[in-house]
Amino acid sequence: MAAKRGKNEPLPPIIVKKITVVEGGHHGGAWKVAYADFVTAMMAFFLLLWILGATTEKQRKGIADYFTPTLVKTREASAGSAAGLLGGSSLTDVDNYPYKAGQTGTKAMTIPRDTTGGPKEGGTKIKRSARAKEAIEEKLRSSAMLRRLASKVRLVDTTEGVRIDLVDDADFSMFRLGTTVLTPEARELLAAIGEAVGPDRGLLTIRGHTDSLKYRPGQAANNWSLSAGRAESTRQMLLRNGIAETRFRRIEGVADRELLIPADPTDPRNRRISITVLD
Repeated sequence: MAAKRGKNEPLPPIIVKKITVVEGGHHGGAWKVAYADFVTAMMAFFLLLWILGATTEKQRKGIADYFTPTLVKTREASAGSAAGLLGGSSLTDVDNYPYKAGQTGTKAMTIPRDTTGGPKEGGTKIKRSARAKEAIEEKLRSSAMLRRLASKVRLVDTTEGVRIDLVDDADFSMFRLGTTVLTPEARELLAAIGEAVGPDRGLLTIRGHTDSLKYRPGQAANNWSLSAGRAESTRQMLLRNGIAETRFRRIEGVADRELLIPADPTDPRNRRISITVLD
């Protein structure tokens, strides 16, 4: 039994005992947040797998279009608009822009007509010079004579396009000595080249080259006029074999200033005609 308190005796102090429970192990509750993020990511991953397996190709294209906005104005009824998310058109559909310059393409990119592959592959542009090179090689294999003359033809890729070098040697000459008159074999060769590049619409340049052999004293001709005249004779022959007049961009003669064999300026291989099919 507690003792009775006197009338003037002060009240005893009240002691409050505060107990703090500290949760230990695994850094408290932080692991729960990380685990929740992991579960959310896994749910999104399996949802993606389900969408890929449960939708058609057209629907997947619509979804891709919806989440891939473009810099151009999106046309009506595309990207899952009025027709719904899965009913919209795709990035691989043909554009309906009012000024598409006659090209087929997508909203993300425009693919020129002269390409290989389709919208899925992305398309790879084929250079005009590459087509010309392939056509010439095929033409040179078409007959026994052209196969024999093929060794006189060099196809060189340049920054401008493919250059066709028709090179003289000890057994072959494009022109009769000292003149601008084509030999019969050169006519056959130029006719084949004209047929090969004729269907194409690329521009052409023709350049005549000579060796460094000098003319006899007193003659009015020189290597400059000879190389230019041979380039013009080549142009005339190509005209007769189907090349339009408007396709010739430049005709020039450079004499012996661009030797193929610099170590021997008189080598017959320095005499050549260069025809460049421009890209």
